[in-house]
Amino acid sequence: MDMLTLLVVLIVAGIGFWIWNSSQTAKRNAAALDDAKADARRVIERLGGQTMLLTGVDEPSRQALADAAERLTAASSQIDQANTVAQAKLAKESALEGLYYVRAARVAMGMDPGPDPEPLAGQRVAGAVTEDRTVEYEGRRIEASPTPSNRTPNYYPGGRVAGRPVPAGWYSEPWWRTALVAGAWGVGSMMLFGALFAGMPGTGYQDGLEQGLAEGGDGGDLGGDGGYDGGDAGGGDYGGWDSGGGDVGGDWGGFGGGDFGGGFGDFGGGFGDF
Repeated sequence: MDMLTLLVVLIVAGIGFWIWNSSQTAKRNAAALDDAKADARRVIERLGGQTMLLTGVDEPSRQALADAAERLTAASSQIDQANTVAQAKLAKESALEGLYYVRAARVAMGMDPGPDPEPLAGQRVAGAVTEDRTVEYEGRRIEASPTPSNRTPNYYPGGRVAGRPVPAGWYSEPWWRTALVAGAWGVGSMMLFGALFAGMPGTGYQDGLEQGLAEGGDGGDLGGDGGYDGGDAGGGDYGGWDSGGGDVGGDWGGFGGGDFGGGFGDFGGGFGDF
C-alpha cells in the first residue's frame, strides 16, 4: 500500500470515528436531558398535588400557598421550554422552592410539615432566621422572625438572591423580590442586611457581615457607596437601630428572576428604590 492510499484510509477512518463519536455523544446528551427532565417533572407533579390539597386558613398560610402556586407555574413553563440539562435543573429548583413554600404553609396551619424537600442551592450557607428582629428602613417597619404571624406572613426558604445569602424565615414583606427579578441589589439594601442579620446566630452573617458577604460572593458594591466599616461588623454599635438584639443600623453601602409567572410585576410598598 503506497503512502497516498494509506493517507486516504486514515482520513476515512478518522472521519468515520468522528461521526461515530459524535453520535454517541449526542445519545448520551439526549439521555441525560431525558433523565433531568423526568427528575424535574417528578418534583413538579409532587408540588402540583400538594398545592391542590391545601387551603390556607390565615395570612401566612395563604401567602405561602400563593407563592407555591407561583413557583409551580414557573417550573411548569421552564420544563416545557427546557432544551438542556441546566434548564431542566432550573425547573426542578423552582419546583423545590414551591415545596418549601408548601411546607411553610403546613407549619403556619399547625400541621405536620412532612419530610424536608431536597436542599436548595445556597440554602445551607444562608442559614435561617433564629430570632425576632425589627428595623425601621426607609420609612417602613420591617420584621424578621423564625415563626409565622400576621406581622410576618411572607416566607422565604433561604438561599442566594443575586449573589447574597438571604436566610430562611418569615418576614413582614418580601423585600428580596426586586433583587430576585432584577438580578442585583440596590445600594440601600446593604443597610437593611446589616440591620436584620448582622451577628444573628444560625445565619450566614452570624460572625458578622463580612462572613455573609464573603459566602454570598457579591461584595463588589459594598465599598464606597455606603461607607460600610467591616471592622465594626462583629457585633458592635451599628448606629442605634433597634434590632431586637442590640444596637444595629450600620450603613453597608439577588433562578434568576426571568420567569416568575408574571407575579412579581408589582410589589408595592416602595420596592422600586430597593
